[in-house]
Amino acid sequence: MSFKSYRMACAALASAVLVVGLAGCTAAVVGGAAVGGLMVLDRRTVGTQVEDEGIELRAGNRIHGAHGDKVHVNVTSYNRQVLLTGEVPSAEIRDAVEKTVAGVENVRSVVNDLAVMPSSSISQRSNDTFITGKVRASLVDAKDLSANSFKVVTERNIVYLMGRVSQREAGRATAIARGVTGVSKVVRVFEYLSEEELARLNAAKAPKPANAANGEALETSRPAQ
Repeated sequence: MSFKSYRMACAALASAVLVVGLAGCTAAVVGGAAVGGLMVLDRRTVGTQVEDEGIELRAGNRIHGAHGDKVHVNVTSYNRQVLLTGEVPSAEIRDAVEKTVAGVENVRSVVNDLAVMPSSSISQRSNDTFITGKVRASLVDAKDLSANSFKVVTERNIVYLMGRVSQREAGRATAIARGVTGVSKVVRVFEYLSEEELARLNAAKAPKPANAANGEALETSRPAQ
């Protein structure tokens, strides 16, 4: 299977898992990226979400251009912090990939968790996608968390959690991920918010009544005197 065909197949499978895991949500899922309602609920700005998608695309293209099918590298960007997971044949290539990604426009920092080992099998990657779906579904089921505040990545049964969250949310999500069958380890790649920052962010993201959004005052109707 060619690199392009493989990426298309993985994207389609990941999208299917996300749709199942997020059943009941009204937003659409396109190529693994949430749009509509889910985009609003994300704690990144819409501009940053689009920027993260661009970082992933540019970084992936540069890595493939430099190393081709010799490496298996997944690039995940959240709030311009890039997580690298997968397998590479040598420590030199591991460092070279990190340098390549760090040079991509708008990248703020890089977390390099590439393993020096043979590339994982197709069956392993399929299982990783399945685990990601189960973790996402478990986060959706947790009534005390906003599942859309987390990005989940799985590599060789290791689950990586990304997002802008409070310490409480981080602990709760970690416990949930650890309880999912098949997960061997949970790695947290969070950007922490204080409870005060979280409250302000939630207030800013809260939907506003249509009339208020248009700058019109809302009045409570009263019976005529």
